[in-house]
Amino acid sequence: MPELQRVVVTGLGAVTPIGNDVPTYWEGLRNGRNGVAPVTLFDTEGFATRIGAEVKDFDPLAYLDRKEARRVDRFAQFAMAASLQALADAQLQITPQNCYDVGIIIGTGIGGIKVLEEQHEILRTKGPDRCSPFMIPMMIANMAAGLTAIRVGAKGPNACTVTACAAGSHAIGDAFRLVQRGYAQVMICGGTEAAITPLSFAGFCACKAMTTNNDDYLHASRPFDRDRDGFVLGEGAGILILESLGHALGRGARIYAEMVGYGMTCDAYHITNVAPEGEGAARAIKAALLDGNIAPQEVGYINAHGTSTPANDPNETKAIKTALGEHAYRVPVSSTKSMTGHLLGGSGGIEAVATVLAVHHDIAPPTINLVNPDPECDLDYVSTGARSTPIEVALSNSFGFGGHNVTLAFRKYRG
Repeated sequence: MPELQRVVVTGLGAVTPIGNDVPTYWEGLRNGRNGVAPVTLFDTEGFATRIGAEVKDFDPLAYLDRKEARRVDRFAQFAMAASLQALADAQLQITPQNCYDVGIIIGTGIGGIKVLEEQHEILRTKGPDRCSPFMIPMMIANMAAGLTAIRVGAKGPNACTVTACAAGSHAIGDAFRLVQRGYAQVMICGGTEAAITPLSFAGFCACKAMTTNNDDYLHASRPFDRDRDGFVLGEGAGILILESLGHALGRGARIYAEMVGYGMTCDAYHITNVAPEGEGAARAIKAALLDGNIAPQEVGYINAHGTSTPANDPNETKAIKTALGEHAYRVPVSSTKSMTGHLLGGSGGIEAVATVLAVHHDIAPPTINLVNPDPECDLDYVSTGARSTPIEVALSNSFGFGGHNVTLAFRKYRG
């Protein structure tokens, strides 16, 4: 096997319910900004859940021309915007000379469901001849990665992960492997989602996964609190630029952190429920630690999956204990979904951005709305504001329907 390359993070991009660029997103996380509000994207009359964490004031024309924007679904618009932000942040120019060394993997849970719903209505009411020739290329899940490549000219490895709420983290982990093994020098990677639509809401309401705390929506997303009753659906995208250390140093790039570990497992247990005791999640955390040669005592922060559902939060707590032993009780843990809602396939992207910034700044963002801790959730959850704390290594957890578990590990860059 060839010598593995060290992989560093040199650029970040984000479109989120609490800010449409990284500085605004990070400022919102540190200050506990709440992105949850009544849904405005469609009429929620008759739905059990009527709240969501929408992206506000997003202007696709800031990134795409008018014709292009009309032919790109919202989930891909978010991904393209965050990718362009990340490339600018990394000060990386893709040229005919380096384009074959730059690849893209962007995950999504559902893809272009808005287009699917709209075109199905046209089919039903006006007939098949009225459906758009752009329907298929707008809705298929891989188009966030494909369209971004067309836009920036990246001709290296290109793929899409579709593993429900673990999709964004799988994308980053798979990109990490490609750079580590020399298949690419740079990877644009992360997750995106725009699933605040009638059909999506109907499906999640039917399986009773979302909160119905519509009247008190500012307190509806409350991970690890005994009064939580489900997640708040969010939307947006988070993108990282992963780069081989040699390539980054060669062009004098600023380095946020080093990516050192990737663990993925499957529960092989149930279509929606997590395995008892968080067994599969614990193995993912352990795998990331082993991959990164990380001792449990080095972990200084965990950005939890923390969905605010009755099943996830206690089982994730048990998984962290199983993986880290007694050190689990000394690690600051937070769920930024308390502010952003749950972005499904996009969550791994924006939470990886948060985790990298936590390492870079030595700041653990808070879990807002955690007032009455669930007795089964007894770790050091950061609940009273952002905490300044030394963070040598941080983990980001993501778990998805189907039993997919992913843990990403980032270490402070020490040269």
